[in-house]
Amino acid sequence: MFSDIFNRDKPVFWKDYARHFKDKTSADLDKVRFVVFDTETTGLDIGRDRILSIGAVAINNLKIDVGDSLEVYVKQEIFNPETVGIHGILKEGNVPKLNEEEAIKIFLGYIENAVLVAHHAAFDIAMINIALDRMGLPKLKNKVLDTGIVFKKTDFCKDREEYFSLDRLCSLFNLKKHDRHTAAGDAFLTAMVFLKIVANLSKNRILVLGDLFFNWDRRGLL
Repeated sequence: MFSDIFNRDKPVFWKDYARHFKDKTSADLDKVRFVVFDTETTGLDIGRDRILSIGAVAINNLKIDVGDSLEVYVKQEIFNPETVGIHGILKEGNVPKLNEEEAIKIFLGYIENAVLVAHHAAFDIAMINIALDRMGLPKLKNKVLDTGIVFKKTDFCKDREEYFSLDRLCSLFNLKKHDRHTAAGDAFLTAMVFLKIVANLSKNRILVLGDLFFNWDRRGLL
């Protein structure tokens, strides 16, 4: 009831998004919809930089579902030409672009109440949350898993204090890197890494969703 009062003055698309959280997420991994996502941005300053693209792909029944995916490009006035060499997104390129608000609306409609997965997720989640704040909206409500953190539960990890880049994990799991530094490409690579992590953790026991989290609730992160 409190959530209904809290959401009363919010736009319809936010109410539709929030409504999905009335349903409890299953503990069985093969029944959970994971959405693995990545953002490409104008830089790494969450207070100043902006989202240029969002790529996402779902994992259903513990399989990557390319038919359940999303890729949007965002038109931004703030632009850093020095990062074009990394992500390849030109300010006046030929790719159709949406304004930030429309892109966020589409993203929320796509993710619903899925468990979000990203590599070093705090940055991507923060960028989405700051965009939501510019729209006068609350932070994401989804549970979030960070492959850089969950990997540290596996027997591949020998030092939990070590930093593991996405490239490093792809090498450890012998995954070929395609479309690196595009949002859609990095989301797909992260999805493959995530499934390798789950397979490793499932070797000797039946894994449930709670096993993938550490001792804190990472809901919306930053």
